[in-house]
Amino acid sequence: MNPFLTEIFEQPEALRDTLEFYTSTTGIQLLDDAYKLNQTYNKTRLLFTGMGSSYFAAYNSVCLLSNLGISSCLVNASELLHYNRSLLNNDVLPVFVSQSGESYEIAELLKCIPRNRACIGVTNETASALGKRARVTLLTKAGREEMTSTKTFVSTILVMLIFAWRMAGKWEEDKMQRALQVIYMFEALLDSAGQLLDSIMSFLGDFDFIELIGRGPAFPAAQQSALMFKEATRTAAEGILGGEFRHGPMEMVAEGFVSVIFAAKGKTFGQSLTMAMDIAKFGGKVLIITDSADAIQYSNLYVLRIPNADENYFSILSILPLQLIVNQHALNKGVEPGQFINGAKVTMIE
Repeated sequence: MNPFLTEIFEQPEALRDTLEFYTSTTGIQLLDDAYKLNQTYNKTRLLFTGMGSSYFAAYNSVCLLSNLGISSCLVNASELLHYNRSLLNNDVLPVFVSQSGESYEIAELLKCIPRNRACIGVTNETASALGKRARVTLLTKAGREEMTSTKTFVSTILVMLIFAWRMAGKWEEDKMQRALQVIYMFEALLDSAGQLLDSIMSFLGDFDFIELIGRGPAFPAAQQSALMFKEATRTAAEGILGGEFRHGPMEMVAEGFVSVIFAAKGKTFGQSLTMAMDIAKFGGKVLIITDSADAIQYSNLYVLRIPNADENYFSILSILPLQLIVNQHALNKGVEPGQFINGAKVTMIE
């Protein structure tokens, strides 16, 4: 088993360790501290920022917080640093998300706010620059990760959702049990998805470009999948919002076009299914990842059903089949999956 695949199989343990931490006295105290800090900054927005996988993983919490009536926004850390720094004013409580806690842009942003200005950090590394600087540091318990992000990505999403529930005063026993069920689902999917890998790879065939499409809480899976294809397999890929794909990119679709649609059972499932049918109609291939029974196999469509959680957790479950596909695609190309050549795990320069 190569190192990338090994880290994929370590994800259930990482998710379980993360959940156990935030149902423990220490973890609950950290969440309470974050809640009290947010209450201190009454009538402010939560401003989330990060880069790469950390940036993607924060998207779910913004969707959830918005639905819960809590004002929040997400801005890419590089853009925040150079073009939107004025957003770091007294009307926001910054939430810096960085797996390493040392990413260049996050480190620079920390220098931009006064030492007495409070911020929240979400990181996998307690002793990092972010871990030391944040007023409250919410830890992911993913363990050490060397390759393209897998377990840090899903653990960060889980922490961000737990954080959102706590900000709304709803991180209670029912939510804790639901998160535990999702981890059981993840384990079951890990056991079963590998059995379908040969047929999925046969359906997708050879490709030099792949389009990954998602909406709402499914969008981080599309973004992360595109990053994995580029980083771990050296294959061109794009993660795009489903609504945006209608506005021009649909013109790319023809025979030989390969795509994945993350179709969560939720507000926009109908739109995602219609888009899949249209791509197939125009000659493209579509792998549909869905937790709905309403999608059916059709010419140029391959439906992969995953367990049904609620829509907020969809990216945690739906990313797993893509991780396995990325690993196999890299091997098929003769590439060592997830091995960095031109960069490094932690980006220290801009």
